[in-house]
Amino acid sequence: MSQIPENKAAWLSASGVTPLEIGSAPYTSPGPHQIVVKNSALGINSVDWAKQMLGEALLAHISYPFILGEDVAGTVIEVGEGVERFRVGDRVVAAAAAISTNTSLEGGFQLYTVIREWLAAPLPDSITFEQASVIPLAIFTASHGLFDTGYLGLDLPTVPARQSSRDKRAVIITGGSSAVGSTAIQLAVSAGYEVVSTASPKNFDYVKKLGASHVYDYKGDTVIDDISAAVKGLHLAGGYSIGDGSVDLLAAVLSKHQGPSINKFIALAGGQPGGGNIDPSIELKFILLGPDAAGSGSVVSKVYKSYLPDALASGQFVPAPEAVVVGKGLEKIQEAFGIHIQGVSAKKIVVSL
Repeated sequence: MSQIPENKAAWLSASGVTPLEIGSAPYTSPGPHQIVVKNSALGINSVDWAKQMLGEALLAHISYPFILGEDVAGTVIEVGEGVERFRVGDRVVAAAAAISTNTSLEGGFQLYTVIREWLAAPLPDSITFEQASVIPLAIFTASHGLFDTGYLGLDLPTVPARQSSRDKRAVIITGGSSAVGSTAIQLAVSAGYEVVSTASPKNFDYVKKLGASHVYDYKGDTVIDDISAAVKGLHLAGGYSIGDGSVDLLAAVLSKHQGPSINKFIALAGGQPGGGNIDPSIELKFILLGPDAAGSGSVVSKVYKSYLPDALASGQFVPAPEAVVVGKGLEKIQEAFGIHIQGVSAKKIVVSL
């Protein structure tokens, strides 16, 4: 590269400091199997504003000053040694791994981000950068919880979708209209599983369109019985929990399941348990996205390399939920935090650059 670009970032300068500080940041050339992406759109996640608000109570391993941000979409401007999947000028969607690795050069909230090539996928021209920026952390979290053998250990997704066998397998994914839920449903269906989900009634059609066979009101009085009836007689591969109270709901269904096999396991992506008594035979495990999850041999990397490119190109996987762009520029990220904190339903807050 003849001239080093001038980089800027939205820095979290110290624990609990508000607002983010917009200032210069080093431009770092890619190492082996890395690319540098000029970011065009950034997705906002709850972990970002929660880290700012909670300080050392969350992600205590992070050192300051730090660049948050996990969801990026943009254009490759430099490739490192050994990179074969991408060329300069390619449009990509990618997961920025700063939180997993405690390395700000891999943070998304800057103009140029160093990306591990196995955490990126080519972006078809039919999908805008803003639409794509809803995907990355959701793919990261959903893939690790669904497919890693330390969690639910489901079969990996394929293109075309893996055909469900005669012995039907099902998985329950709560919070189907959330960003992670929207992604997890599509991944599980592509892996050949029947998905039963929960949402508010206004989002039932949206969640079914993503591939869920059954969707129930998570606040409904009969939701446990309804889900139990939907999965009766099926191989139940466990539960993926998103949303407050979902752990108790899933535990109740798993403990009473009637079928040929059951995995009494709940992968917890977010939300607080309701405080009920959970069957001690059920294993509950929070989805931790540490360095191994971001590694080149992870299930996340397999989804990004072997599934997502073809799935996006064919329309088998669609960016969901809908991107809501709240402004343009790094300066808008703090404002976007405020909007996200107020709560969103079947939407994802995005900032353009």
